[in-house]
Amino acid sequence: MSIEIKVPTLPESVSSATLATWHLKAGEPVKREQNLVDLETDKVMLEVPSTVDGILKEIRIQPGSTVNAGDVIGIIEEGATAASPPAAEPSVTSKAEAKASAPSSSTTTPVPAVEAGDDGQSPAVRKLLSELGLGSSGIPATGKGGRLTVEDVKAYAAAPKAAAPAAAPAPAAAKSEAPAPRAPTGAREEQRVPMTRIRARISERLKEAQNTAAMLTTFNEVDLKAVNDLRAKFKDTFEKTHGSKLGFMSFFVKAAIEALKKYPLVNASIDGNDIVYHAYYDIGVAVSSDRGLVVPIVRDADTLSFAEIEKTIAGLGAKAKANKLTMEDLTGGTFSITNGGIFGSMMSTPILNPPQAAILGMHGIFDRPVVVGGEIVIRPMMYLALTYDHRIIDGRDAVLFLKTIKEGLEDPSRLLLQV
Repeated sequence: MSIEIKVPTLPESVSSATLATWHLKAGEPVKREQNLVDLETDKVMLEVPSTVDGILKEIRIQPGSTVNAGDVIGIIEEGATAASPPAAEPSVTSKAEAKASAPSSSTTTPVPAVEAGDDGQSPAVRKLLSELGLGSSGIPATGKGGRLTVEDVKAYAAAPKAAAPAAAPAPAAAKSEAPAPRAPTGAREEQRVPMTRIRARISERLKEAQNTAAMLTTFNEVDLKAVNDLRAKFKDTFEKTHGSKLGFMSFFVKAAIEALKKYPLVNASIDGNDIVYHAYYDIGVAVSSDRGLVVPIVRDADTLSFAEIEKTIAGLGAKAKANKLTMEDLTGGTFSITNGGIFGSMMSTPILNPPQAAILGMHGIFDRPVVVGGEIVIRPMMYLALTYDHRIIDGRDAVLFLKTIKEGLEDPSRLLLQV
């Protein structure tokens, strides 16, 4: 029975998808629930699993094609099994070797070891050709009757050879991400590749933010000695107790939540002529993946412990790298945090993630001389940046919001006491 492979119902607000990769070839066996093909949308990567056991009979849509919900992209023959490949015909050499190695049924004198086989080569020559990985064609023969000798083979192997033409590269499997640019060769070359759907969507949203929001960025710096000391003191115990590493992000999420509670406009958004205040804290955490920047959501982050925040972020990061994020993972969010410090950034101005009104930018931690209590000391310092929508957030609130985050990080006991 033939079963159609159809594009499933696409997520809300997604009108089409790009067929990224087939994981099987026509004629190969298929298992129920086995992923057949990846579909790339402008938000997530979708898998299309098989509903039956059988054979992938036909591939109708090739990688790179645009598809819509309900389109038939292939056919499975349910219950069929792959045909066994026909047995290969033994080569002349194989026949000769089999004949040479087969025991004689006669009681007469055995065949001498130097006798040539059906291909006219002695066992010694065949053995040497096999060891050198050579074929007999093209080697000048000087033996009796035009046969190859051991000396002919050795002389051919020792002679310098002209460089063989490079084999044509095998066609690469289609991927959802754009191919990596080639290394410069010094020639005036150009390479044109299409944008992936997610890159096009990122471009669209960032331009939307620039065109609609009145973005402004305010900066501050934070001394992370207290956080470093706390992590160093409890990192081993924390990991043994919770099965998760104690990173920096949980501290920043906790500090941001306390600041959002004090300055609710930063946790708001604009809808037409209305300001929507959110009484919950869904924190987006920007993650870099092979497909581009994505911002999965840590939902109800104010109700989570440090360990739960770390586990949630680690899980979302793993899903992003494996292209397993769902629409639920990416939908919503009231405030975002992006960490350019993992790439070595010293300072940047993050761009808003619409319709959110603000985003916090973390940066690299660098030992710098600072004045503490009238003395110059070396401390691990980080620059913080808050980009905000000046249409609803005044500069005063933005500055005080960032100052609240700074205070919470420089004295983590504030985060525990929520003061």
